[in-house]
Amino acid sequence: MLHGSTESAAERVYAEVKELILTNGIAGGELISEGEIAQRCSVSRTPVREAFLRLEAQGWMRLYPKRGALVVPIGDREARDVVDARCLLEGHAVRSVVDRSGALADLAQRLRANLDSHRAAEATDVAEFSRIDAQFHQLIAAAGDNQLLEGFFVSLGERHRRMTTASVHRDSAIAARILDDHDELVRAIEAADADLFDDALARHLVAVHDLEGK
Repeated sequence: MLHGSTESAAERVYAEVKELILTNGIAGGELISEGEIAQRCSVSRTPVREAFLRLEAQGWMRLYPKRGALVVPIGDREARDVVDARCLLEGHAVRSVVDRSGALADLAQRLRANLDSHRAAEATDVAEFSRIDAQFHQLIAAAGDNQLLEGFFVSLGERHRRMTTASVHRDSAIAARILDDHDELVRAIEAADADLFDDALARHLVAVHDLEGK
């Protein structure tokens, strides 16, 4: 029973700390301690240690004995790799759906609904704004009807969400840019123009994540 309780606590701490990382509640480059998180989550240090080890294994943090855990910042190489992978996966998904009129119409409808929700969200609620943003792109990836690629995109989606959160924190004008770009992406899908979608997506991701010239 004790083991199960510790395991449950470790899972909760893992989820809470990861969410803080994804939403910039703990910024990249910040050093945090087991004691600090244990106090914040009202648990002992044992589940915190287990959660930290899991987060380190996934590349979200780097552990330093007796010093704490460093939240790994988003590097230029990681950002470019994530953007390249997303362009390939989302572009593939759109190409697989443009010749299926029913699936294309359904995707466009879902994306329009997402865009309406996005416009209604408060841009100052960066966590919610970035969640809806990630959902928009996940809908596109899922339309490709390839479960392996969709599963891979989920892991990319977490890094994408973190990058979007950082971008909106960096420049408040980015939120409006994202909404305008998403509308352009939906229009390309409605037109069944995969090449237009590819070009719009590449411009969108490079601009939002400030990758021009890097």
